[in-house]
Amino acid sequence: MAKAKNILFIMFDQLRWDYLSCYGHPHLDTPNIDRLAAKGVRFDKAYVQAPLCGPSRMSTYTGRYVQSHGASSNNVPLKIGERTMGDHLRDAGMGCWLVGKTHMQADAEGMARLGLEPDSVIGARVSECGFDIFERDDGMRPEGPGGFYDEGGALKYNAYLRGKGYESDNPWHDYANSANDGEGNVLSGWFLKNSDQPANIDEEDSETPYLTRRGMEFIAAQGDTPWCCHLSYIKPHWPYIVPAPYHDMYGPEQFLPVVRSDAERDAAHPVFKGMMGAPVSKAFARDDVREKVLRAYMGLIKQCDDQMGVLLDWLEATGRMKDTMIVVTSDHGDYLGDHWMGEKTFFHDTAVKVPLIIYDPSPEADATRGTVCDALVQAIDLVPTFVDIAGGDAAALDHVFEGQSLLPLLFGSQDGPFREYVISELDYSMRPLADALGLNTSEARIFMIADARWKMIHFEGGFRPMLFDLQTDPDELTDLGGDARYSGVIGRLRNALDLWARRPSQRTTISTQTLLGNRRKPNTTGVLLGVVDEDDAPEKVTMKYRGRKAPNWDER
Repeated sequence: MAKAKNILFIMFDQLRWDYLSCYGHPHLDTPNIDRLAAKGVRFDKAYVQAPLCGPSRMSTYTGRYVQSHGASSNNVPLKIGERTMGDHLRDAGMGCWLVGKTHMQADAEGMARLGLEPDSVIGARVSECGFDIFERDDGMRPEGPGGFYDEGGALKYNAYLRGKGYESDNPWHDYANSANDGEGNVLSGWFLKNSDQPANIDEEDSETPYLTRRGMEFIAAQGDTPWCCHLSYIKPHWPYIVPAPYHDMYGPEQFLPVVRSDAERDAAHPVFKGMMGAPVSKAFARDDVREKVLRAYMGLIKQCDDQMGVLLDWLEATGRMKDTMIVVTSDHGDYLGDHWMGEKTFFHDTAVKVPLIIYDPSPEADATRGTVCDALVQAIDLVPTFVDIAGGDAAALDHVFEGQSLLPLLFGSQDGPFREYVISELDYSMRPLADALGLNTSEARIFMIADARWKMIHFEGGFRPMLFDLQTDPDELTDLGGDARYSGVIGRLRNALDLWARRPSQRTTISTQTLLGNRRKPNTTGVLLGVVDEDDAPEKVTMKYRGRKAPNWDER
């Protein structure tokens, strides 16, 4: 095998870690993702920095926590000064391209203030999270009385569909994400009652195979110049609907049992209880809804895995497996009715723990092939890893990166624990729940800190914490946050969270090496503080002030 010189960074959207067979799902067979795990390392404790698309992705793309980059929710712009994966990789001589989704909102106000035109090279990269664009497709073209959710959503994909004969003003909705009753009536995929119906589209024209082909088209066009391709799939994110034959591959006998209890609901923390009361959570609390959605969700994952097989076979046939690091992960999970919840936006492992599989063809990675790593790792670790692969020096960027390179884990050279804690955050200040709880925008924030055994969830706004013992309660059904017997554990985790909050995260314009060098740098600029006599300082420091002549002003 040759050394990795390219990176294929694959992200699925809303893929739960435990819905892959290599992570233990007993009925959903994913042989192609498993095949990649057999060639690389499967990380068993990988956590995202927010249980929501936008902020999670911005952390992944910057290598920085949400509190640092500031894009705290969907549609909150990533401020113009934040450097991203593309910026760092281009500095190291590697191109960085997007095929698929970022869920990034550009800082249009900041760009206008600095005079950056969106159609300039720099402006385009700032507008697109630092990536050069092969095709951006956030996979979202819903439309309501207020217009489209995303004016630019799925434009190229819709053009592709129309070219294939799918006639509609929005074929993304009417065909790819809806069923049909056989009489020409669209059964919208937004309505969960339709989730068990087949999407009204040929399977090869649906979103996942389309993006696979686009990814292969990008890679095929690359020469010998090193590249990173972010192949960012839209599925298995909602709308929960999938074309035949995937729509009816799975039934109740293949579903994982729902993880929830009456006691958990009855004694729920006030903020958690409020989330249980959201419409999406109430829907997923219904067994009939969960059954319909799981058919589609599992079918979507099976389709994703089949497309991974198409992609991996092609990479092997073209020789790219020999020089390309391949990373497979997700931006967050999906509750699917567990803990009386739908969607994500909270901190059970269901939502914040994600699959992470890394294959590195380099000979240094031979020692760890096919292994499982139980170190605590985070999504922000990927950018420094990629910088090291590109030939840069991630350690020299420790004033910017808040993650750390995974190469010591991939190469089996890690000495001691990799990380003591993982952190995830949620800002729900724009959500109705914050209003219902009477919180101002600074109070509607939640922080999770977890070590190898304990997970604490800290709430601003004066609420008590939640606490789970992951060793004795891996399903996280029993909240110990109100039990005085665990005050010592809570105190320790809170102190660690406080220390994390005091980190110098915004000191990004000067490197650690420069700071350390300035400590020992001799004073040669003539600033002399506390020097009483010229002989109190070295002559070479004071030489510009010795033996100087000037007329006495009063004797002119």
